[in-house]
This record gives sequence, C-alpha cells and structure tokens, in this order.
Amino acid sequence: MTPPIHFLRCLLLATGAALAFGHARAQAPSETAADPLVELRTGLLSSLAQELTAHFNTEGELQLELARPWQPITGKAGDSKEGVTAKLIEFPAALSSTLLLRIRITEGSQSPREESVLCRAQLWRDAWVAQTPADRGDFFDPAACDVRRIDALRDRDAIPASFINSTDWSYLRPVPAGRLLTWRDISRRALVRKGQVIDVSALDGFLQVNLKALAMQDGGKGETVRVRNIESRREFAALVVGENRAQVNF
Repeated sequence: MTPPIHFLRCLLLATGAALAFGHARAQAPSETAADPLVELRTGLLSSLAQELTAHFNTEGELQLELARPWQPITGKAGDSKEGVTAKLIEFPAALSSTLLLRIRITEGSQSPREESVLCRAQLWRDAWVAQTPADRGDFFDPAACDVRRIDALRDRDAIPASFINSTDWSYLRPVPAGRLLTWRDISRRALVRKGQVIDVSALDGFLQVNLKALAMQDGGKGETVRVRNIESRREFAALVVGENRAQVNF
C-alpha cells in the first residue's frame, strides 16, 4: 500500500529537522571552545607590546599581530600550557609597521630557547583634525579641532591630541576643514623676526647687561637665533624668551 503524500511530507520534514538539530549540536563545541594556543600567542604578543611600549616610552596603545605562523610551545597545540613566557632579548632600533623581534621563550622546566618572530605593529592614539579651515599665520587652537583615532606608525607626522599648546604655535600654510594635522602644518610662532631690532639680556651670574641687537633670522619661544650687536657688529647666538626679546648666558 502506498503511503499518503501528506504522511511522506511530514516524515521528510521531521527527518530534516532531526538532521539539522544533530548538525548544530556537533558544530557548537568547535565554535565556542577557545583555542589554548591562540590564547597563549595573544598573551605573549601583549607582553611583548608592553615591553616595547616601556622601552620606547610610546604614547598610545601598541598592538602586535603575527605576520607569519608561530608556535611558541614545543608541545601539542591543544595542550594546556602554563608558565610559558616570552622576553625581548634585542630591541629594534625604532618602532615600525613591521618588526622582527628577537625573543627568549621559557616553557616550564625546559631550557630557554631563542627565536625570531615577525610581527605587524599598530600604534593607536588620538590626533588632531582641523574642525574649521585655517589660514597661514592663524594661531593653532586645539579647541577648534576634532579628534581622530589613528595609527601613529602609519601617520607618523600627525599631531597627537595630547599636544595642547595654543599660544606659541601658528599655521605655516592654509589647512582645510577635516584635515589630519601634521607637524608640517604648524610651527612655533615667530616672536623675533629677521631684520628687527630686539632687546638682548646678557647674563653672567648675577651680572646682567642689556643691549640692542639685530635679529638675523626668525625664531619662536625657546629657539636659538643669530643676532648682531648694533654697536660692535659682532654676531652671536641668543635664546628667544619673548616678543622681541632674547637672552644669552656666559
């Protein structure tokens, strides 16, 4: 006797649901279980990033990821590994987007071993972005800027948001709104300008002599400029300390 069509249809639906349920149960453990080797690598890379941050005294969050496969342990990948450490034995000359790190691996009671690990690096920190257009000569004002998260190893010249000096710096060139600001966009505001007669204080202990000098170049606060004594015509270097003022110590 041929089974009714609706009975076959129900049987197929029930079988399919059972197979799907069985498939889901089989896949769940592999999707949720953590890989001990991945966790170990992540922890060791984080430790190496902390060493690099402390060594170079960097500002921001340094992140490392492997550029090629690396197994930091000698046992099986699934083994539970505790007491595995990685220490830098040689620091790179500078931080860059690609780093070849020479490290020492200590694994339990085994003898330490040395190896090289190739990593890609990113240094995340906040940087200033122009909120409104600025013209050449305008004062640099952080209050008129927005903040953007950037990779400082890629945008090396970006001005970090920790830089908030707005009194001694001005724009070197026009800057449109929305532009990531770099050190090429600003410079110290010139308090001494080439060709101007300025006041120079010559200090020798408690003795101070004031004289007039001709500035031979522009200079911002804290910068050293060449000046020429108006009377003796002798040139010397002086430190800019204010508007049309400089000093020299003997």
